[in-house]
Amino acid sequence: MSKSLYLQNLKCYNVIMNEKVILILVDGMRPDAFTSCGNPYADKLLSESAYTLNAATVMPSVTLPVHFSLFHSVPPVRHGVTTNIYTPPVRPIDGLFEKLNAAGKKSAMFYSWGELRDVARPGSLSHSLFRNGYIYDDAGELLTDAAIKFINTDAPDFLFLYLGKTDGVGHDCGWMSEEQLSCVNNAISCIKRIIAAAEGYTVIVTADHGGHDRMHGTDMPEDMTIPVIVRGAGFKPGKFENKVTITDIAPTVAGLVGCDVAPEWEGSALFRK
Repeated sequence: MSKSLYLQNLKCYNVIMNEKVILILVDGMRPDAFTSCGNPYADKLLSESAYTLNAATVMPSVTLPVHFSLFHSVPPVRHGVTTNIYTPPVRPIDGLFEKLNAAGKKSAMFYSWGELRDVARPGSLSHSLFRNGYIYDDAGELLTDAAIKFINTDAPDFLFLYLGKTDGVGHDCGWMSEEQLSCVNNAISCIKRIIAAAEGYTVIVTADHGGHDRMHGTDMPEDMTIPVIVRGAGFKPGKFENKVTITDIAPTVAGLVGCDVAPEWEGSALFRK
């Protein structure tokens, strides 16, 4: 997307380009898990948000490749990360964290899976906290507590919170199992706490992929379909009319916070005013 077209898009949607944004990703959360896990806040959040329960992730629908596509707004064939092992790209593309840093914005990342460290280049984050989800069973709750504290003390322009237990339980017990739905329920409770503590922030909730049986990574709809939920002043509640993909998230955040997109990015900013 060209910069001029991007700015026209924002003007068309009447967006104020100086917002603060929180992105919460629940690893492996299928849309039907979000709506059927039994947490009453799920329906309330949808009623207050612009959303789709039919967004698309990228192939391969694997955690690290998808995160690179999310933060760099290109498919794996462009960024070159195709497994959960990081491979430096032959032709580097500036990601969301790099563009925010270049614009003088303060970004933070709270995560429980160590491989995600490579989605941000050294020096592009103002703050990060890693809590190993394989060691701490309550890593999601601990990271949520830490994120809320950081929001209250430092008011970052952009904060990324990764909740990963849902994926591990999916592999152990199966997608849509009672155990995994319980994890999704807990993740939604964390999301509720973040939203209550982050007045004035736009909050985006999504997943990297879904899953089936005890796996993911295929092009099956169960693996490829994700929710994208956006709650904020610039978004009228209701369903997004156009098809949404995970590559749309980086330009959406950039547009809200007020920084340039990279010329290589392929996604489109999402606004529903």
